[in-house]
Amino acid sequence: MALYDDALPQVYGYLLARCGRRALAEDLTAETFLAAVAACRRTPPPVPSTGWLVGIARHKLVDHWRAAERERRGLRAIESEPDPPDDPWDERLDALLARQVLDDQSGTHRAALTLRYLDGLPVPEVARALGRTVGATEALLVRARAAFRRSYTALGEGGGR
Repeated sequence: MALYDDALPQVYGYLLARCGRRALAEDLTAETFLAAVAACRRTPPPVPSTGWLVGIARHKLVDHWRAAERERRGLRAIESEPDPPDDPWDERLDALLARQVLDDQSGTHRAALTLRYLDGLPVPEVARALGRTVGATEALLVRARAAFRRSYTALGEGGGR
């Protein structure tokens, strides 16, 4: 119970900062703790800690984005051509606009960008979290950055909603 009280704000805060929606963060927090309880019933049980719970939360968020992406693919085809990887883009991003653009990306792109740039994971760990090879993840990140850049530029030039 003490771990729950200590970890709840950190797990919820982690999820809220990445998804930006309270209801979704609350649902994913609940799923995180349910998954933790299920894991603790296994033999041998893991050693529960706040970091371990945040790791579960990360996986729940990635799973959510994957499911959202599968749903989006069912509704429409996604087209994107990657920009050259050496394209310099050093502008300072407006945080609110960046959040809006990130939320509008496909689930796979959002997951890759979040894990790599918000969580600061190295590409091999991003690949492991997404269930991809390192090469496929590097290509995904190139496409995700290009899609983010296009959307950010379009919204920044007055093309917002």
